[in-house]
Amino acid sequence: MYTIDEDAVLWSAAGDDREGRSLLVVLHGYGSNEADLFQLAPFLPLEPVIASLRAPLVAPFPIDGWSWYPIDEPGQPDAAGLADTTAAVLAWLDALPYSPDSVGLLGFSQGGAVAIELLRAAPERFSFAVNLSGYASADASPGDAALAERRPPVFWGRGTHDDVIPSEAVEHTTAWLPDHTRLVGRIYDGLTHAISQQELADVRGFIERQL
Repeated sequence: MYTIDEDAVLWSAAGDDREGRSLLVVLHGYGSNEADLFQLAPFLPLEPVIASLRAPLVAPFPIDGWSWYPIDEPGQPDAAGLADTTAAVLAWLDALPYSPDSVGLLGFSQGGAVAIELLRAAPERFSFAVNLSGYASADASPGDAALAERRPPVFWGRGTHDDVIPSEAVEHTTAWLPDHTRLVGRIYDGLTHAISQQELADVRGFIERQL
């Protein structure tokens, strides 16, 4: 059973300043850590409290890297591991000592896949998701019908030169997201498996509109 390390969570606001504000849960990519995407905080809206989580598994590489689920091939997540991580994040949210005004998700690559899976597992709990260079798992989820009915906003950004996520995963996600969410899709010419300044500006605008 996976768990989220509460001591590793990076917060953008102290405890007393979190009550009554929106929460943005940030999920890093494979082989990274909670400090990585936390660096984006100055480029994001000030209103949400940001909580950057550390993935529960030690990645085989690189040193000091973490993983949300066992990785075999990008775009083909381990179903059991993905489910365990989704449950761990939901349990972490349940244990918060306060109730956020709303909860949004932002994930990169593997973290983006987890963000989408969280929407599928508990669509009523999240107001939006940002998926950067990630994908949606091709495995069916029991929450898909409820998600398609609720249709929360999802920003999906990817680069034309991303050689990490396989074309099959991109094609599936391209077809799946519009059927289950209100998709805001952006494709960035020349961008690799990374985040650009233009993408950050688009993400900021997207989150501001959700607030």
